[in-house]
Amino acid sequence: MTGSSGPHDAVAATLDRLGSGAYLADEQGLILAVNRHGENLLGRRSAELLGQDAHDLLHRTRTGAPMPRAQCRMRETVLDGGTEQGEGEWLERGDGTLLPVSWLATPCRIGPGASATLVLFHSTGSPGSPDRRARAGARLSELERLALLAETTTLLTSTLDIHEALRRLIGLVVPRLADWAVVDLIGERDEVWRFAVAHAEDGGVAFREDLQGPMPPVPQESSMPLSRALRGVASSFAGPETYQGPPDSGVAVEQRRLFQATGMHSAIVVPLRSLHQVLGALTLGRAAQPQRFTTTDTVLLEDIARRASFALENARLYQRQRKVAETMQRHLLPKLPYTPGHTMTARYLPAPDASQVGGDWYDAFTLTDGATALVVGDVVGHDLDAAAGMAQLRNMLRAYALSQGRPPSKIVERLDRATLNVAEVSLATLVFARMTRRDGRCVLTWTNAGHPPPLLVTHEGVARYLTDGHGILLGVVPDQDRPDATTELPPGSTLILYTDGLIESPGRSLDEGLTRLRRHAASLAHRPLESFTDELLDRARPPDNEDDVALLAVRHTPSP
Repeated sequence: MTGSSGPHDAVAATLDRLGSGAYLADEQGLILAVNRHGENLLGRRSAELLGQDAHDLLHRTRTGAPMPRAQCRMRETVLDGGTEQGEGEWLERGDGTLLPVSWLATPCRIGPGASATLVLFHSTGSPGSPDRRARAGARLSELERLALLAETTTLLTSTLDIHEALRRLIGLVVPRLADWAVVDLIGERDEVWRFAVAHAEDGGVAFREDLQGPMPPVPQESSMPLSRALRGVASSFAGPETYQGPPDSGVAVEQRRLFQATGMHSAIVVPLRSLHQVLGALTLGRAAQPQRFTTTDTVLLEDIARRASFALENARLYQRQRKVAETMQRHLLPKLPYTPGHTMTARYLPAPDASQVGGDWYDAFTLTDGATALVVGDVVGHDLDAAAGMAQLRNMLRAYALSQGRPPSKIVERLDRATLNVAEVSLATLVFARMTRRDGRCVLTWTNAGHPPPLLVTHEGVARYLTDGHGILLGVVPDQDRPDATTELPPGSTLILYTDGLIESPGRSLDEGLTRLRRHAASLAHRPLESFTDELLDRARPPDNEDDVALLAVRHTPSP
């Protein structure tokens, strides 16, 4: 049995002697271990299974579609920690074929204070391709219709990426309901774009890129099905005969070409419209499937389109908000000052998730006494409020620092009191430092408000964190005195200020992230600063990081 060492080993020796497949799942349904027979049955190596959600990775309907979570007895048994058995289920193998299985799930102890669910399964038939063609176009039962609508809601509302949502929509209806799916979208300037022309092929979905792309404008008087749908008027049936006469618009010309290229003999065109606007149209067509669409199909497809429209509008709103926030962040990121005896560079990486807009920022500017101010901070939150709060905090800090020749701690104390009146800033962290030259030496004075500590790397590759000068984050106890700390930057050394997105990871402790950053920074000490910064971001940023990252790097290069 393959899995992490420790309490699983005692179970492994027994399960590997059984003739059935077996895996252990934790209370969240994640696979902890799998035996060799289970690997063989599933056609997957343990590395592909461990740590994955067993339901999402394996469980499918007989048509190969993801099993809705609400209908999955196996998943419910694992999460409840009960004992249950069943049959007539399908698991997806590594090659995409479906394995019919019967199964038994029961709780078990795997060590002191540790429990899991043992799932035993064995094949009840030979693996085969999903039975999609057998179901494609067949009339759905009322239970299957409700399950499809629930699956539509679950899949489309779980992403805020418009393109991903539309691809999921196509995967739901092709080939279950139709051979072809066509999605036309209306842009912000009422321009129409044929986003996808997809069809069932070899058990999957293929796209006809030659039929996709820009479309003519929507005619306001046309009674043709797609034109009506793009105006949000109504759903309509269509066929090749619909567009045989003289075309009344450029849209009709494109529709004639579409029917000729796809061979569709029956189609239904449904508007995609939200409460506020028409987003586009969804066309489903049948070519190989002999059944024609009926009024019963219209009711189901309009319900699917309604749910898809709400998900698409939500995704558009999030992406619009992200665009505004990223534009704000991009304009607020400063031009770095020229400082004799130093080279300086900075990076900002947005969060991978389109819905995550952070409040991370960096800043560097010359103070009235000639010193250089360095700042890296993070306003708590991942939305437009966080970005707006970041902008206000940055501007206030600049104003206080430039108007008062005081130590960093006193500047941040005043900033902390001021944040009480900023609605968009509830909590924030930052490091604020002054870098001065004294008799050829470079002296750094800083204060830290609950932020990850700066990292100092010498030219010889000795790296240490500057842990002094640490206080609580902003917005907690605004009247508390804050400490300062001072150190000298050796010639050739590199100072790194960064936000927590560079070190935090859901699967690792903060200490592991700090150690990882320190080791990579030390190994890159001889690199030129630009190369040092790019490579450090690439190596140290955790692959499962879901936060944005701001990084400011300064290298002390005194003149001879």
